Amino acid sequence: MQTPSIPGSVPAPTPAALAPTALIDSDHPAVAEFAKQHAVGATDRERAVALYYAARDGFRYDPYRVDLSVVGMRGSTVLAVGYGWCVTKAALLAAACRAAGIPARVGYADVRNHLSTERMRQSMKTDLFIWHGYVDIWLGGAWRKATPAFNIELCERFGLLPLEFDGRADSIYHPFDRAGNRHMEYVNQRGAFDDMPLAQIADDFVALYPGWAAHQSGNFEADVARETR
Repeated sequence: MQTPSIPGSVPAPTPAALAPTALIDSDHPAVAEFAKQHAVGATDRERAVALYYAARDGFRYDPYRVDLSVVGMRGSTVLAVGYGWCVTKAALLAAACRAAGIPARVGYADVRNHLSTERMRQSMKTDLFIWHGYVDIWLGGAWRKATPAFNIELCERFGLLPLEFDGRADSIYHPFDRAGNRHMEYVNQRGAFDDMPLAQIADDFVALYPGWAAHQSGNFEADVARETR
């Protein structure tokens, strides 16, 4: 369910922003333990920032292994397998925030991604990435965007500017990389949701990327390293 808003106002969190779901599974024991371990700080802002970096850097970004099943898209699955992509890492961060008592919801946008590989270009036939995932976290009376997708090692290896998050400003993709090359362009905001709209995401992926499933293999980091030398 998408959180409603009133023009000119900031929509405050509803109880759904703290509730577990099948995909934002904040009641999963592994998520609860992750939140307990990493939500360190005296304030919600400090704890949310700590959770952001734990989710960003504790799990590799890997768009080559996307499982659009309910199990594959759960936040807790990132903990189990040790990697994720923007949508699942956002699900983990949102679930961990809820487990720590911090209201959170998942948000989505369509972006043009200039960090791609030949394998991805061949399978997707476009540089448009739909349903890019991030997290809205309620801090200081406002929703703050946090994007935990690219782990710090990936950024350092491939010359990307890492996304920092201080709980006061939005943390969204940079338009350019360290060398000034085009990196990420936001082309459509889909809004924020109390739960992941998985059925719509899966339907849209199948419609726009008919070759996606056949190319869910390989080593993303190795391909990027080879193609960015």
